Amino acid sequence: MEKEHFEILLEHIENKMQLVLEGHVALDRKFDSRFEELNEKIEHNSFLIGVLNKKIDDVDAKLGQKIDDVDAKLSNKIDAVAADLSAHRVDTEAHYGIYRVKEG
Repeated sequence: MEKEHFEILLEHIENKMQLVLEGHVALDRKFDSRFEELNEKIEHNSFLIGVLNKKIDDVDAKLGQKIDDVDAKLSNKIDAVAADLSAHRVDTEAHYGIYRVKEG
């Protein structure tokens, strides 16, 4: 009787081990599935980040060019005002008796 009882107990243990192994296989498949989904999302996000970086670089280049253009225009205008002011001063100083230039 002990041998039969022991064989039944071993068979029961074997069935339980089989269930545990099947559970591990199911979990392994589930993990693999989740990792694949996560990798797809990461690849998609990496693509979107690349597109966004390109757009940012394009905007940066355009703004840099516009800033350079505005700087050049302002420099030209400031130089023109300085030249006009210098010419006006020379003209004013030429009429010393009529106009006086006072330094502030």
